Amino acid sequence: MQASALVFSNALVILLIFSSCTSVHSDDNVHVSIKNRLGNGKNLTLHCQSKDTDLGEQNVADGSEYGWDFTPNVWGTTLYYCGMGWEEVQQYNYDAYSFQRDFVRCVSQCSWLISAEGIYGLNGNTGFWEFAYNWSS
Repeated sequence: MQASALVFSNALVILLIFSSCTSVHSDDNVHVSIKNRLGNGKNLTLHCQSKDTDLGEQNVADGSEYGWDFTPNVWGTTLYYCGMGWEEVQQYNYDAYSFQRDFVRCVSQCSWLISAEGIYGLNGNTGFWEFAYNWSS
């Protein structure tokens, strides 16, 4: 009887640890925002999606932004990717949120700035905009 109680006790501890680890990511909402800073009145066409959610095509006016909220999955594999275009760049694809890259860099707020030079991402830890993607690559 003692051995089965010990097994049950250990199983309960493992279950509690697993539950607390998965809830760290499953209850935390993330907001992604993409800001159009192309200038000169240039509109940005944007189409973002994940494996399960298609956010549709958006037309983001110069100076405006588009954003959405979601909850990362418990497996740490959440990925939102976007295709975009404007006058000088017909089609460019990038990952707007990748759990592996962003769970530390932008815990609850993932901000992107689209400029004529390329794409900047806001580092939530430093508070600085970092150059992330070049249009020519």
